[in-house]
Order: sequence, then C-alpha cells, then structure tokens
Amino acid sequence: MTDLPQSAALDEPWLHDADALARALGADADQGLDPQEAAQRLALYGPNQLRAAGSLPVWRLVLAQFQDPLVYLLLGAIVIALAAWLIEGRQGWPVDGIVIAMVVVLNAVLGFAQEAKAASAVAALARMTAVTSSVLRGGLRQRIPSAGLVPGDIMLLEEGDAVGADARLMVSASLSVQEASLTGESEAVLKDAATLAGAMPLADRLCMVFKGTSVAQGTGRAVVTATGMRTEMGAIATMLDATVEQRTPLQKEVARIGYMLGIAVVAIAIVVMATLLLVSDIKGPADVITVLLLGVSLAVAAVPEGLPAILSLVLALGVQRMARRNAVVKTLSSVETLGSASVICSDKTGTLTRSEMTIERVVTASGDSRVTGIGYAPEGAVEHDGQLLSEGPVRAEQIVVLSGGSLAGNASLRESADGIWEIHGDPTEAAFLVAERKLGVEARRQQRFERVFEIPFTSERKMMSSIERDHELGGALVIVTKGAPDVLIEHCISVRIGMEVVPFDAARRAQALADVERLSDQALRTLAVAYRPLAEGEDARGGELLERDLIFVGTVGIIDPPRPEAAVAIAEAHRAGIRVMMITGDHPRTAARIATQLGIVEAGAVAMTGADLDGLDEADFAAAVRQCSVYARVAPVHKLRIVAALQADGNVVAMTGDGVNDAPALKAADIGVAMGITGTEVSKQAARMILADDNFATIVEAVREGRGIFDNIRKFLRYLLSSNMGEVLTVFLGVVGAGIIGLTGAGGDEALVLPLLATQVLWINLITDSGPALAMGIDPHSEDLMARPPRKSGERAIDARMWRGVMAIGLIMALATLLTIDLYLPGGLIEGSQGLDQARTAGFTVLVCAQLFNCLNARSETTSAFRHMFANRWLWGAIVLSLVLQVAVVHFGPLNLAFGTVALTLEQWLVCGAMGSSVLWFSEVRKWLLRRGLAGKGL
Repeated sequence: MTDLPQSAALDEPWLHDADALARALGADADQGLDPQEAAQRLALYGPNQLRAAGSLPVWRLVLAQFQDPLVYLLLGAIVIALAAWLIEGRQGWPVDGIVIAMVVVLNAVLGFAQEAKAASAVAALARMTAVTSSVLRGGLRQRIPSAGLVPGDIMLLEEGDAVGADARLMVSASLSVQEASLTGESEAVLKDAATLAGAMPLADRLCMVFKGTSVAQGTGRAVVTATGMRTEMGAIATMLDATVEQRTPLQKEVARIGYMLGIAVVAIAIVVMATLLLVSDIKGPADVITVLLLGVSLAVAAVPEGLPAILSLVLALGVQRMARRNAVVKTLSSVETLGSASVICSDKTGTLTRSEMTIERVVTASGDSRVTGIGYAPEGAVEHDGQLLSEGPVRAEQIVVLSGGSLAGNASLRESADGIWEIHGDPTEAAFLVAERKLGVEARRQQRFERVFEIPFTSERKMMSSIERDHELGGALVIVTKGAPDVLIEHCISVRIGMEVVPFDAARRAQALADVERLSDQALRTLAVAYRPLAEGEDARGGELLERDLIFVGTVGIIDPPRPEAAVAIAEAHRAGIRVMMITGDHPRTAARIATQLGIVEAGAVAMTGADLDGLDEADFAAAVRQCSVYARVAPVHKLRIVAALQADGNVVAMTGDGVNDAPALKAADIGVAMGITGTEVSKQAARMILADDNFATIVEAVREGRGIFDNIRKFLRYLLSSNMGEVLTVFLGVVGAGIIGLTGAGGDEALVLPLLATQVLWINLITDSGPALAMGIDPHSEDLMARPPRKSGERAIDARMWRGVMAIGLIMALATLLTIDLYLPGGLIEGSQGLDQARTAGFTVLVCAQLFNCLNARSETTSAFRHMFANRWLWGAIVLSLVLQVAVVHFGPLNLAFGTVALTLEQWLVCGAMGSSVLWFSEVRKWLLRRGLAGKGL
C-alpha cells in the first residue's frame, strides 16, 4: 500500500499544490485509485461514517422520569405510608400510599410521552450524510456509497451532488457549493482550485469541499483528504458528543425545592414527635407508636404530592400553547427556560432575515434608484428621488440593467397555485427577475429576446454571459454580461447614458467604481451589467473572446432583507431586559448592517470575526463577549466559547441555529432553538425547541409564554405550600394545644384526640390541591410580563418573602380552624355545646373554605385578590366544584360514614365561610403593607 504523506499536509491541504498532494496520496488525477488499493485503505481508515451514539433504551428513558428530588420525596412518602399501614395491622387500604403512587406514575407518563421522540444528534449527523459519491477507480467512473470513500480517492462533482468527504479541489468550473449547514454562509460559495497562501477560516477555504455540503452549480474534480470522524463534519460530531447538555433553570429550581421540602418534612416529623412525647401522657409502647405514626403522617401531609403532576400538566399545556405559536418544545422543563433567558444569540439568515435575496438599489450613470418591496413577491416599485420612476434617461438605463441581469441568468420565478411566489435556481439571479417585474418590463423582454448561447460563470472570470437574438432589431445578436463590478468594468470601453452610448473615460470609470464602493459600504452585494451588439458575421459561439469592448450600464445592490417583525421583536426583547446578539457565518459588513437595521446595535458598530476572537486570551475573550453583540465568520468552536463566556457571567443563554455547525452550541446553551424550515435534522435533534416558522419574533413570544408559566408556577407553589402548611399546623397545634381549645377529653377514652382525621386531611388534599392548583397554572398572564428584567440566575421560585407568606397564611388557616373547633366544643377558650364530630366537621369545613379563599390570595404576592378577580374562569370552576364536593362529604350519608362527618346547619355553614375568609382579609392587609414597603420581615 502507498505510504501517505506527513499529517501536516492532510491537516492543511489548502496550503499545498493539488497535483503534488494527489501524488503524495498515491492518486492519479486521470485514473484514480486502484480498486485493491482503495480496499486496503478502507480497511486501514475505516468506513467514511460518523460515529453515532446509540439511543437510550426505553427502560432508561422511563427510569429517567423518576430521577428528580421531588419524586424521591414522594417515593419516600409512599414507603412511609405503607409502613404505617403495616404497623397499624393492614386495616383497609393504604389510601395515602396509593394516591401518591398514582401521582408519581402520572408524572412519569407525562414526561416520557413528551420526550420519547428525542434522538441522538450524532446519529442524525450520520443519517444526514449517508449519500453516494462519483469517483474514479482504476480509470473508470463509478458511483459508490460515500461510506466507501478513502483518502486519495478522486471525486467527480456535479450540480446536485452531495459532497461525500473533505477534499482538495484539483479542477473547478463554475463550481458553487452550498455550505450554510457547515459554515453558516447564506449564499453558495464559489470555489477556486488555486492554492491558498496562509491559514484561513473554514468559510474561506475556497479550494476545499467538505463532507455534508452540496454542489449548487458547476463541476469539479477533487482528491479526498479526510474521511469519517477526521472530516470537518466529524470534528463537529466529536465536539457535539463532548458537549454537556445543561440542566434548565426550572430543573435546577425544582431539584432545589425537592431538597428543601425533604429537609422540611424530616424537620416536621422530628419536631412533632419530640413535642408530643414531651406534652402527652405516654403510658406505654402503644402510645409511643401512636405518636410516631402521627409525626410521620403529618410529615407526609406536608408534602404537596400533587406538585410534580400539576407541574408537568402546566408545562404540557404551555407546550401546546407554544405549538400554536409555531414554537415546538421537545422537553417539558424547557418550556419555562426561555422566560428566564437574559441573552438570545440568534443566527442571521432566515431567522432575522427573510432568506430571500432582494435588489435594493440600482445605480446607473444618470442616477440612483431605490427598489421597494422585499422578498420574491414582485410587490413594490422602482423610485428615483422619492418619486415613482418616470420616463427619461434613468428609467431607460435601469430597464437595461434589470432586463440585462435577467437575461444573463438561469433562474426562474413563478407564482404557485396558492399565490406564493417561488424561485428556482440561484437566489441572486432571481432577484433580477423580481426587480424587473416591479418595473413592469418583463413581458417585453421575454418577447424580444431569445437565447442563442451561454458563456457559463467561472471563478477566474467572475462573469457569465448570454448571447441573445433581438427580435425587435431584426434578429441581431447581442451579448449581455453580468458579473463582479470591478472585473466587468475592465472589459468595458463605453457607457450607456439614456439612449446614447458614450466613451467610458477615466472620470466616468472612477464614478462607476465609487458607486460600487458606496453600495458595498452599505453592506450590499454588488453585481454589474454590460452588453454589446455583435458585429455582423461575428461567431456567437466565440466564448470568452466575445466579452470585450462592452457597454457598461450600471450596478445593483442586493441584500437579504431583515424581517420587519424581527425589529419589533428585538425592541420588545430589549424592553424586557434581554440582550440580543447576532452570530453568523456571513460577511462582517453585512452582519453589522443588518444588526444596525434591526436595532441590535447602534449605528457605527462593527462585527467581530472568528479571526479576531482567535487572537484573544480568555480574559480578553470574556471582555469582548460582554461588549460586542455582532459576530461574523465564526466557527462552531467560537459559538461554544461565546455561550460558555455568557454563562460564566451568570446569563441564561438561548441560542438559535439551523446548521450542523450550530449543533454543539445549541446543545451547550441553556435552551437551543433550531429552525423548523431551514434547519438540519442535526440541529433539530440537538435543540430543545424548534421554530416551525424560522421567525425570531416567535422566540420573543415564547419568552413571554415562558415568563407567564414561571409566574403561574410561583402562584400554585405559593398556594400548595401554604395550604399544606395550614394542614400540618392545624393538626400539630391542635394536639399540642388540645387542652386550650377543649379537645382534651372530647374523645372519651382516647389518649390523643386529633382535630382532623387522617381521611379528612387526605380529602382536603384531593379536592383543594389538584383542581385549583392546576387552574392557577393556566392563569392569564400579567400585563407587565415583558416590562420586567429577566430574573437573575440566583433568584428562586420560592424566595424568603414567599416562605414568610407561606408560614403566615398556614398559621392563619390553622388558627381559624382550631378556633372554630373551640367555638363548638364544650370548654376551651370559647364555651360551646356541640359534640366532637360536629366540631371536627366544622373545623374540617373551615380549613377547606380557607384553602379555597387562598386560591384568590395566591394569584399574586402583592396585587389585591379583588383585582381581575374573575379573569380565570377555570379557577372559579375549580372552586365551585370543590365546594360542591365538600357539601357532599358533609351531607351525603355514605360519605359521612367514610370521613367521620356530620351535617351542618345553614348558620354553621355561614360561620365556617366567615372563619375561612379570615385568610383572605389577612392576606389583603399583608399585600397592602407590602405594596407600601411597610411590611417587616415577619410578614
């Protein structure tokens, strides 16, 4: 087998002569590799495939749903409930344990159903690049699976081919390669086989073609230099495999809540048991067991067992709402993440822009015109000095420019059956067709001219020409040429002014070049148009020799226009305190102009390039990321470093992308957002959210939704925790203060009389935890959502003020409940005359009513419950349903038996309602003090 060259040549093949490199690789440009040699190399280097990570088995995906501190807490509660049931002699069914187990299973089902379709991004890379390639083997042209390519193979490239491996061009003819998925370059890159002089970023290695890209037009011959994981695509796959996916802020917060509740539950159990052992008249082991079981039961009651399922349901409803707004969320916990984003790093092409090349300016000798309208729909006009272009020299010249550019191209423009204008072919060529229609002269051009011959575009000439027969001039032939202005001007000796042709003297030539420079300074891509009538007898097939003595007509400025709605969305993001950054593979000048137009940066700001970033040490890099918001010509590693630097500063980063090159950064960001229309399968798999419409405005809408979801999560957390705290304090204080409120002796021979039965506490959790909390999870969003800054990375869902509120509300609930029991029992602070069952039923009902009033309190920490009180009809539905169920448990015979209740009179119901409303009035006073900054730390 032929020895291959030193690694330096293979590492930087663009710095080496193509023929010398081919010889070093043992390849013959005309014969290719010998089949036997190719087989030996395939055995040495392995298949030209990317290493795919295996997908997780179903059992692992299911198990992952239980790996959450809050779920661990519930699993512990199940074990405790079952243990208590066994100790008590297995009487009846362990209802507590069964209910909590059902909640845990429901939560797992919801999570698994949402995430079941997620697959490995590296595996998607392998699927995307599984293509065939045309090669020379033993002098014969063959099409083989790209997996069989080896270093030294001679690849033959044609329009429409997928490039199967990284290769050094040997010959190219008008070869353009679409590299957007790899480099982010919005337009097809014109390739050139010439050796490069020095180190170049990936997007500027014009003599190279890369695995996973595709040939837009032209032909080429190239020698393979890298296969499999050694390709640029393989480097991205390696980077992606090594990138650690970040936990979302919500996942971190829920884990923290789980740990805190776990500590609280253990503390409650210890305090309750220790207190009861001290204050109770313990006469034997049976009493000790009773105290221990009560402590454990209270600890279980303190756990909001419905929280995981309610959280999953609220997030799932958020997923559905986002889907209706064209944002498809892959994992439930990612729904809220965008709401906490402090930085959005966006790609340019297609996300902030329309990805539709549009002629914006036309400059000729007699004047400068502006073309209105954007996109491929021919809606707009050509204006000069702010007025519709009228007959005269300027119009005459610009007709020639736009019709000439349309002739010297192969694109087509047509309207589909559903009224959408579509192009076929090169987008830049199509831009001439659209502008020509806006001028209203396309019909005449189509009737007047007939193509005879074409001189294709080449990278050496930077021009293309079309030989046309002019039927208005008796079939005379004319050459129409379109190309790079600086090159085309050198082929011109005359210039068109109005209907006349005059010499292209030094002054007019200088003016034409100045016009080109002016357009370029505005970040417009420039193309010039010229023509020449062929002399009688001149051979129409004379090729490049015909491109001489041309008549210069003018230059157009082309741009991929920004989306109008993107500017509005960016302004909204800035109002919400979110920094927007543009990271693109496009030209720095173009990136800076679009960023300025959209309001990302101020006028005069410049874009930093990948080369600029490479020259910075870590400290300077971090400083640059803090200051600069526009990056161009960047590689995947730069995007990863930018994300890491932003996260190191405490930012929550959302990153958008559509290409393979974006996948590592999408995975590393707090939330990766892939494009649904233009995005590669790889980017979609690496991201946590997909934009179905590729629109930046959709991201900002998702931010609004995410913030609303987090607000609602805080609402039902406030509600659930304060309600459960009310239950715990009711039982705890009722047992400790039994003598004060008349409970001591009310139970006859029972040594320990509880203010509420275990079944009653379970009933309260069933009817007041689930429905109202879920309804709060879909509460209408606040009007000032996007007027607030992003929450800080250290800000908690349950902060110190909320904990104080939870404790205070829980205490008021307990006091109202116990005071009601005292009201009806003989003895205690207030002399009553009812039995234990009547008093207990009244206290039970007060606690239910208090929790339903608490639904209204919990909707805001500071806003009055009476403001927008009826905005959430689902919440009122849940309150009414809970009341109906409570009436049933108090007045329906079989339920009386099951829950130890007795019927209440109308007067007693009114008393219960009034006592329960104390929670509302206390909360209103507290909110009033908080709004005025008068509340102390005790509130």
